[in-house]
Amino acid sequence: MFILLIGGGLFLVLYSKFLPYRYFGHAIAITAGKYDDKNAKGDVSSFQALSAAVAATVGLGNISGVAIAIHDGGPGVVFWIWVTALIGMCIKFYSCSLSIMFRGKDSDGKLQGGPMFYITQGLGPKAKPLAIFFAVCGLFGFLGVFTANQFTETFMSVIEPSKTIFEMDETNWKWTVGFVLAIVTSFVIFGGLTKIAKVASAIVPFMVAVYLIAVIIVMAMNASQIIPSLKLILTEAWNFKTVVTGGFWGLVIIGIRRAMFSNEAGLGSAPMYHGQSKTDNPVKEGLVAMLGPFIDTILVCTFTAVVIILSGAYLEDQSGIVMTLTAFERTLFGYGDDLLMIIVSAFALSTLFTYSYYGVKCLSFITNAKIGKFYNWYFVIMIVFAAVASLDLVKNLIDLSYALMVIPNMIAVLLLAPKVNKEAKKYFQRLKSEHR
Repeated sequence: MFILLIGGGLFLVLYSKFLPYRYFGHAIAITAGKYDDKNAKGDVSSFQALSAAVAATVGLGNISGVAIAIHDGGPGVVFWIWVTALIGMCIKFYSCSLSIMFRGKDSDGKLQGGPMFYITQGLGPKAKPLAIFFAVCGLFGFLGVFTANQFTETFMSVIEPSKTIFEMDETNWKWTVGFVLAIVTSFVIFGGLTKIAKVASAIVPFMVAVYLIAVIIVMAMNASQIIPSLKLILTEAWNFKTVVTGGFWGLVIIGIRRAMFSNEAGLGSAPMYHGQSKTDNPVKEGLVAMLGPFIDTILVCTFTAVVIILSGAYLEDQSGIVMTLTAFERTLFGYGDDLLMIIVSAFALSTLFTYSYYGVKCLSFITNAKIGKFYNWYFVIMIVFAAVASLDLVKNLIDLSYALMVIPNMIAVLLLAPKVNKEAKKYFQRLKSEHR
């Protein structure tokens, strides 16, 4: 995973001649709808596809994932999260361009995109075992277990059930939270994609804005601590005598793992959403998609990390969402944890809505679209179990599934990269001639 993600990613950065970074402004214009084609095939707009893909990634990965990374590897981990995110922008550009270039139809005749389709169509029928391997790992990787687990932890920390009138022990409370979360999720996921896209594009931009405002207030009130916090990240990133398991390389790998969990670049999940976009131009969609890692990792993760460091919460032996809750409670007049609880609830639900959809696509590819829908039942049942499981169990299941999914996806992206470059050349030549 490490070699394919970082080595393969660096190769793509050089092979593209830094194209995604050079056309960053153009990507924002496409997302704003400046270049929309009303007659293009697809189910959702580029903005909706980006919102849904960001809904699946901006969430607990950025709020508790960063805390887990800092707990496991210290503040220096954040630097390696940044490096992976910048490389990830290029991987997203290539993989999401491929998702439009090689679209397929499922057994219901609906238009589909994603790694399974660009592997089988781009690399040919011989590569089908790679696509099946990806889809099988996706059946586990796309379970909402991490989100359900961390949402339950948030609820238990903020509400403190022992202080309520309901006399139940902690485990029973967790089962209850799991059941309620499963029921709420069921209402949306059994409604299909268009409902998911509508709900996600309504909730997510608003909640990201609320979260960023809260973080900016904290940073403004502790302005003198921002530079020292960033300095700590940079100096600790090169701490060769680190006590992290695996030493310096252990530190780097924790950063890469958590960055991949945060922005999912190289994982192959975002191409499934972007493959549904109303566009016939692969390069345009690739440019929209590459904004994802920038929004959810360079912006959201950095803000979270700075709050955790300047509050001193990282010095205590807490992990996951509890560390972030402590940081917010300390820095926002004692009410920060309540505000974070509301934000986390919205992020958790939007992530659960989007992830179920990825799993359905994986099962539909292995079987057919009718059987694929049964994934939702399995997904909902696993939410309940995740609520009572330990963080380590959930984290390891997701890390392992993700690492295995990166392998077939990155092999396909690297082999098909020349096709994207060819399309990009045509697209930018056409753009130049239109502007003349």
